[in-house]
Amino acid sequence: MEDDPLQIGNLRHSIPPALPEELVTTLLENPELRIERIVSRGHASPEDFWYDQTENEFVLVASGHARLEIAGQGELDLRGGDFVVLPAHVKHRVTWTDPSQDTVWLAVFYPDMREAER
Repeated sequence: MEDDPLQIGNLRHSIPPALPEELVTTLLENPELRIERIVSRGHASPEDFWYDQTENEFVLVASGHARLEIAGQGELDLRGGDFVVLPAHVKHRVTWTDPSQDTVWLAVFYPDMREAER
């Protein structure tokens, strides 16, 4: 069996100067795990939109500044180094990202074992 090739990168590289929409790049994916780099620059979720995912999500703000609202729990102010673990079906939305700088997120999605057992 051939080994997977070594991958080396930097979360803050290869970000275009114009960012009309959030930039989502899948860094690694297999049946059990997905890792994404998300770059926001003044982007937010639509006013009436909530993420309601069937998978768990570990999200880290690698750099920048953002606000994340958790349904029924209020808003979190997140800066570089802050992370949140969002269990499956915890409704959440991005209410604000700093328009003057890139907010670079590292999002790790992994299965909710309770969903798999159903």
